[in-house]
Amino acid sequence: MNNALNLTSGRLLARNTIINLVSEVVPFLVAIFAIPALIGGIGVDRYGVLTLSMMVVGYFGLFDFGLGRAATKFIAEAAASGDRERIPGLFWTSLYLMLVFGAAAAVLVAVLTPWLVHDVLKIPPALRPETVRAFYLLALSMPFVISGGTLTGTLSAFQRFDLINTVRVPTGIFSYLGPLVVIPFSHAIDAMVAAMVLGRVAGWLATFALCLRVAPALRHRRRARRAVLRPMLGFGGWVTVSNVISPILTYFDRFLIGAMLSMAAVAYYTVPYQAMSKLMVVPSAITGVAFAAFSATSTNDPARAAVLFERATRYVMLALFPIILILVTLAPEVLSLWLGPSFAAHSATVMRLLAVGIFIYCIGWIAFSLVQAADRPDIGAILHLTVAPLYLLVLWFLLTRYGIAGAACAWALRATVDTAVLFVITGRIAPLAAPGVLRVRRIAACAILVIALGTLPMDLAMKSLFLAATLALFAATAWKALLEPAEREFVRGYARSAGLALIVTR
Repeated sequence: MNNALNLTSGRLLARNTIINLVSEVVPFLVAIFAIPALIGGIGVDRYGVLTLSMMVVGYFGLFDFGLGRAATKFIAEAAASGDRERIPGLFWTSLYLMLVFGAAAAVLVAVLTPWLVHDVLKIPPALRPETVRAFYLLALSMPFVISGGTLTGTLSAFQRFDLINTVRVPTGIFSYLGPLVVIPFSHAIDAMVAAMVLGRVAGWLATFALCLRVAPALRHRRRARRAVLRPMLGFGGWVTVSNVISPILTYFDRFLIGAMLSMAAVAYYTVPYQAMSKLMVVPSAITGVAFAAFSATSTNDPARAAVLFERATRYVMLALFPIILILVTLAPEVLSLWLGPSFAAHSATVMRLLAVGIFIYCIGWIAFSLVQAADRPDIGAILHLTVAPLYLLVLWFLLTRYGIAGAACAWALRATVDTAVLFVITGRIAPLAAPGVLRVRRIAACAILVIALGTLPMDLAMKSLFLAATLALFAATAWKALLEPAEREFVRGYARSAGLALIVTR
């Protein structure tokens, strides 16, 4: 129990969450400047093809068969219970399997490349040769992409997010700067992908070295263990179902837009989606820490897990609400300033709908992590299987009638259904979390209502007044009603530390 408390202490989890958040924000800030430069350097069509190429790699990442998530869960449980003898077997079993699966994915991507490029994605003829070469390069990277889940999962289980992010930040930055460095020499998509692949391989090698540093026993006990295969594959199998369906739910809209409309429409939709999806850094930063904590406590200390769930979900809402409200209210102005009036005319409504959808989706992310950590990965998989056909039908219907705005609306509707169902399920499989679920639902409903007010027709002066008044009221309400006394003291402590650091630097 002492090990579990050490791995789930409030100060450690808060520290790791802040590290995760800061480390996610840095590549996002780079992306703000890099994306316009990329679009200006290679054109809208080429940028649309580049994003589709990376989405294909993201989808084939499902070949990890859930073993990255399983490694985090079982290694965290072993570390929390003090049974560290199991950890090398869990690590090497997962890593060997994922390298094999990665090699299989590489072969599959290579074999399917001509069909994907010519028939599925309908890449313009002039771009097909370089796109084919780019896909072959991406195929070579699959073993590293897939097996990397074991490496980061192991460090996550030990709550070593400081080490994870010493690699993740440079790799994330390079994924944007690498293609920009290539532009003066070549506009070819395959040349840009080659730079990104090199960055991924370097990141894998660095993360592997850090795993050996955190758990030195891994150096000497490199054998897989047959005994851990069944539980890991059982857990990972259900996670795999979610991993197969989730990319369809997340990315299929862009494939359908490309097939039914144009590559330009893909870009008009993808750019606001990428911008809005960067807000997922908040739940990603929190769930990356929380999942390992849920795994360590959901069975042995369910009351602690319930407390962590309510706090994590509330923190997501508190962090995202002001950002979402500003982006929804000022969507036309933000896009016009960033990418020009023409881009804003096509994408402002898309940005608003996706922003609301992302807000709702991020709230549900914490519940999904708790459900998986409570040994019920089957629930998330069944939910995805049920929602997927309904979503695809609604997506097709709204896209044919309302274009990319309809696609954004379908995405937001799907996120709402997912989150609502997950909240109900969480209250049932973790009864001690039910009061927290109810509180979160009430806060979320009020937040969405206020965000919707930001879409009303207003000039810039009225928008500024609306935002100033709403954010002031939100700050006062959050401080007095949504933060607990200990949390307010924690914020004061960080504020004092930041103020002292500022004085020292002066």
